[in-house]
Amino acid sequence: MSWICPKCERELRTVSQVHYCIKVSVDSLFEGHPAELELVFDKILAEVADWDDVLISTSKNCIVFVHKRTFFVIRPMQKQLDLKFYSKTKPESPIIMKSTFHAGKYENSTRISQLTDLTMELFGMIKGSYILL
Repeated sequence: MSWICPKCERELRTVSQVHYCIKVSVDSLFEGHPAELELVFDKILAEVADWDDVLISTSKNCIVFVHKRTFFVIRPMQKQLDLKFYSKTKPESPIIMKSTFHAGKYENSTRISQLTDLTMELFGMIKGSYILL
């Protein structure tokens, strides 16, 4: 069951959930960025939004995807999307820019800028984060 904050209109898991309470639209996060980034985001959104029990909300500078906990974050940058997701083991993949062990899991980061960067391998890692958290 979810709750919608009356101030920022974010959909949250519980009434007491801590969050950055500011109203931000997805469109505003992509203002001034290449149109290709929004297409890449839309493709990711179309895939991930279909997974069971996923809440999607915007924060000050990112889009947050929550299952039981936050499992995926997209931060639009000037010419790329910064993607953050989690795994139980350290991924041995050239697409991972950074992998840091924290609180019993790996926090993994990659950056993409075009539709061709969206691979089955990447979607598999995002799905793994969804299952993990």
